[in-house]
Amino acid sequence: MDSTKTRLAAQKVQLEAELERMAAPPDETSNIAFGKRVGEGTSMAVDRLVQVKAYDQLRALLTDVTRALEKLDEGSYGRCDRCGTAIPPERLEILPWAAICFRCAAQR
Repeated sequence: MDSTKTRLAAQKVQLEAELERMAAPPDETSNIAFGKRVGEGTSMAVDRLVQVKAYDQLRALLTDVTRALEKLDEGSYGRCDRCGTAIPPERLEILPWAAICFRCAAQR
């Protein structure tokens, strides 16, 4: 369990750093106008929408990693938060932050 905790803690630090980087104001400031034609402004807007989606996904992953660390501390790591059954070790090897079993995840 120590290696799992170390792995999760490292993942948490990495996610927090990436989220902080993404939340920082953009370096470039411009007076780009949006009009009818596709141009740099439209491209920047599309890029920003993609970044917002990625940010949301990283926040969700950070929540899962934090929950897994809590479960390790409380002694419930490896048990499904929904049904209480054991989460297969193979699933935890691939997704050490998994808090629900495969069956419950499929019902989401």
